[in-house]
Amino acid sequence: MACALSDWSGDTDLWIYGYGSLIWNPEFDHAEQRLGILRGHHRSLCLWSRVNRGTPEKPGLVFGLDRGGSCRGMAFRIRSQIVPQTFEALWRREMSTGAYHPRWLRCDTEHGPVKALAFVIDRSGSGYVKGLADSETLEIVSRAQGRYGPCLDYVVQTHEALCLAGIRDGRLARLADRLQERIQAPSSRQSFTLKT
Repeated sequence: MACALSDWSGDTDLWIYGYGSLIWNPEFDHAEQRLGILRGHHRSLCLWSRVNRGTPEKPGLVFGLDRGGSCRGMAFRIRSQIVPQTFEALWRREMSTGAYHPRWLRCDTEHGPVKALAFVIDRSGSGYVKGLADSETLEIVSRAQGRYGPCLDYVVQTHEALCLAGIRDGRLARLADRLQERIQAPSSRQSFTLKT
C-alpha cells in the first residue's frame, strides 16, 4: 500500500478507477465522479470468488481488468484530506486476496485525462481464470453463492449500474440477457428481474 502511494504528494486529490462493484458500491466518500475510458485493459469475469460470491466447492466469478481492448467505467476523485483513511479501507477491500496489481493508469474523461489507480488482475495468481466459454460463465454465475450473496446479483447489479451510467458493455449485456431468459424459464425458482 505504501508503495502504491509513494508517488502521491500528500496534498493533491487522488483518482480511483471503478469498473465493477466500485461503480454501484464504492463505499468511500468522493468529491467527484466522471465517466472514463482505460485503454489497454477490458472488464472481464476473470477472477474466481471462493468466499464473497461463491465457495471453495462452487466458486463464483467477479470482475477484473484484463489485458487488451478498452474499458469504460467511472473515475472517482478523493479529496486529499481523506486519502490516507480512504485508501487504507479501499486497499483492505480490493487487495485482501492479492488477486490484483494496483496500477496508476491514464483514464480519459470528458474533462481531460486523469491518472487513476486501477486494480488490474494478476494473471499469475491462482484466482485468475481465462478462456471460459459463454455457456460455462452462465452456469457459474447462475449457481454460485457466497458470503455477500448470489454471484448472479453481483453481475446483474454491475450490468444495471453500467446501464444507468450510459455505459454499454456488449459481452456483459449478452450475459445479462441470457440470465434473464434463464430466470424467466418455467423451471426457475428465482424471481429477480433485470433492468436494462
